[in-house]
Amino acid sequence: MPKLNANNIDLYYETAGEGQPIVFIHGLGSSTRDWEEQLPFFSRQYRTVAVDLRGHGQSQKPVGPYTMSIFARDVAELVKSLGLAPVHVVGISLGGMVAFQLALDFPELMRSLVIVNSGPEVVVRTFKDRWQVFTRFAITRLLGMRKMGEVLSKRIFPKEEQAGIRQIFVERWAENDQKAYLDALRAIVGWSVSDHLYKITTPTLVVAADHDYTPVSAKQAFIPKMPQAELIVIEDSRHATPVDQPARFNEIVASFLSKNRG
Repeated sequence: MPKLNANNIDLYYETAGEGQPIVFIHGLGSSTRDWEEQLPFFSRQYRTVAVDLRGHGQSQKPVGPYTMSIFARDVAELVKSLGLAPVHVVGISLGGMVAFQLALDFPELMRSLVIVNSGPEVVVRTFKDRWQVFTRFAITRLLGMRKMGEVLSKRIFPKEEQAGIRQIFVERWAENDQKAYLDALRAIVGWSVSDHLYKITTPTLVVAADHDYTPVSAKQAFIPKMPQAELIVIEDSRHATPVDQPARFNEIVASFLSKNRG
């Protein structure tokens, strides 16, 4: 699959299908492989484009610092270079944050927005917040990427029958470039666009797992700030909803996109 020079770095992307374009943006420490259960499904009716953010997967890993605005500009330049606009954008976790930033910085590129298990800010306010950030940095620096993957895999895929998925997750997490991962993590901590949500007039679907890191109530709190946003909760799911509930997730997103084809 090809790479494209956008915003002065080489970005890896995968594309398939024909029709209105959907850009899929993965989470922190992941890659286009986040969407293995989505790309074959959606490419039947749409042109799917999944991209590896800078510092991730097969994209270039330049020296930091990284910021959410830089991630968004990278994706925007990819969209422009491929002549895709306007696009549907689907982003999970970090990818959802990039999607928020993209919708604010480049509204002319957007057709619709799907935010998955993400929010408009990661601001450290409580002791619990500080502890979570500290442990993520500490484990990564002292014990390495594989150990961080092992810790996260048990939280994201806790069921006994998910042992195989957990192992795949750990092996893929171990492939991350440690420095690039930490640079991306620094881009997340302290980022916020909460005060600007009223500017996002793009039709938006927020998909929330009932057992995500952050409670459903956190998503319910920001939905009213967006003029055209709606929330759907997927039950028996955790942070990796497109993986642990792919059929339900695909059905919900497909229905939303069909209403916003323009």
